[in-house]
Parts: sequence; C-alpha cells; structure tokens
Amino acid sequence: MKTKDISLTINGQKYERTVDVAATLAEFLRDDIGLTGTKIGCNEGECGACTVIFNGTPVNSCLVLAAETDGGDVLTIEGLSGRELHPLQQAFLDVGAVQCGFCTPGMILSAKAILDRNPHPTEEYIRKNMEGNICRCTGYNRILQAILLAADRMS
Repeated sequence: MKTKDISLTINGQKYERTVDVAATLAEFLRDDIGLTGTKIGCNEGECGACTVIFNGTPVNSCLVLAAETDGGDVLTIEGLSGRELHPLQQAFLDVGAVQCGFCTPGMILSAKAILDRNPHPTEEYIRKNMEGNICRCTGYNRILQAILLAADRMS
C-alpha cells in the first residue's frame, strides 16, 4: 500500500494524517476522521450524496482522492452550523424537504455553494446547479422551496 502524508483543514480544524493514496475523500472523512454525515451512495459521482465543499467548490468526495486534498480546506455537513442550525438546515426542516435524510447533507452543501455564488438565485438557476444531486424520497419541489426560503432569510 502506497501512502502520502497530508495536512488539511476540515470544518475549521487542522488535521495531519497519512493516507492510502487510493483512498477517496469520502472514505477518509468517514473512516479516518469519523465524520459520517458525508454519505456514500453510488460511489461513482452520480448521486451527490457525498458532496462536500472543497476549497470553496462543491465536489463529489467519492471522486476526489484524499491525497489530493493536501493543503486544502474541506467543509462537511458537520461543520456547517454551530449551536444553531444553518438557515439552509432550518429551511429544509420548515418546508419538509427531508424524508429519509440520506441525500440531505449533500443537498444542503450543494445549496450552500449555490447561495455563496448567488445569494438571490432564480428557480431555474437552482434547478440547473442542483442537477448532480439525486433524491429518491422527498422530490425536488420542497428542496427548491427550502433553498429559496433560505436565500430569502439570509439576505
């Protein structure tokens, strides 16, 4: 097994680890760091359940190697809020955009990236930018409503 020493910031905390060069960021976050909010769905970058924000950009953590994150900054669902829920989390609850919850961390982090880029998005903009996230339970209308509600509350 080939390894690499990495140093990165996850949710504001610095980590230094030795990782298997074949390990994905999703595996590293879940297995080595214990942040199980990052879900592994398809393991092929198709469902968005593993979405995290890496250096300000949403990524499918199942497609990023942990070794590639050296020197980077990762935000997971666990790092999104402090004592209070983030407005996106609260909006998802308020409009019932959560059912089984498996896709929710990836949905919320993708939505955060959208609102970071465009604080006043249109429905069309949100739909286009959420295309990589699949929800098999709730459907997309309530998720869309939640993102619009959060955008309104955050402005």
